[in-house]
Amino acid sequence: MTGTRDYNGVTLDEAGRGRIYGSILETVGNTPLVRVPALSKAEGLECDFLLKLEFFNPMASVKDRIALGMITDMEMTGKLKPGMTLVEPTSGNTGIGLAFVAASKGYHLILTMPESMSIERRKMLTILGAEIVLTPKEKGMGGAIAKANELVESIEGAVMPSQFDNGANPAIHEATTAQEIWRDTDGAVDAVVSGVGTGGTFTGCARYLKAQKPSVQMFAVEPEASPVLSGGEPGPHPLQGIGAGFIPGNMDTSLMDGVVKVANADALGMARRLAHLEGVPVGISSGAAVKAGLEVAKRPEMKGKTIVVIIPSFAERYLSTVLFETPDV
Repeated sequence: MTGTRDYNGVTLDEAGRGRIYGSILETVGNTPLVRVPALSKAEGLECDFLLKLEFFNPMASVKDRIALGMITDMEMTGKLKPGMTLVEPTSGNTGIGLAFVAASKGYHLILTMPESMSIERRKMLTILGAEIVLTPKEKGMGGAIAKANELVESIEGAVMPSQFDNGANPAIHEATTAQEIWRDTDGAVDAVVSGVGTGGTFTGCARYLKAQKPSVQMFAVEPEASPVLSGGEPGPHPLQGIGAGFIPGNMDTSLMDGVVKVANADALGMARRLAHLEGVPVGISSGAAVKAGLEVAKRPEMKGKTIVVIIPSFAERYLSTVLFETPDV
């Protein structure tokens, strides 16, 4: 840990990251845990309510972790070699993560995604050198996955990281995200609230934290409009990044202590409220996570506990979406 200093009443890390890095890949992880005092007061919380701000990763989302984890794992196991092509179905942020890692390492990347994904994501992917193939929005991620499978079969030397089923996805969260939470709370964490897209963040964090402290509770967040984890039917929704419409192979549902369903309007409203009230602009699924986190935090048994909510991404990646259509809180 670095030292700290006071600057006009604000405590700052004395040395920041503290060294020069060999490449941008080395800056993945070690994201901060942040309190939200105004929101906590307004909601009458009697617990330590913390947000893990994953938009501090170099490409501004939690998906930077799994991109690095999957590509390096494929290299280590000999599945990915120079000159080969990466193909992946993605809702956007995983694609951006894969694109910056692929660019740094010199790989060609083809991404398939539903046409409903925000234009900001597509533009970022393009500037990072990725090739984008759009699929019909009504087919959801299932359509993007089917198209990616077609491309892998038709392109010589193409491989798919398969974020929904790749064990390197939860593994890097177990090795980094979860250990950061444990370290930064000094083992005081009692509950973690995480949206479920691929299931990697949830499963990796649950494995490590429950091994350290079996009483840690893990709460999954999903769209009310697509409550698959709760046993409901899949459906369309605007909460980009979670609620893929199926239970991914990486999602270990046996580790769930609860599932919280969040309505579209509540997720959007909370994302806007967090920006106005705390100066923390987050993405749509982050709004869902905070809404769910508040629901958990208000339970009587959570009084005096430490609750961590995973914040996957930054608001700026959603400028063309419904998040910015009605900004009033």
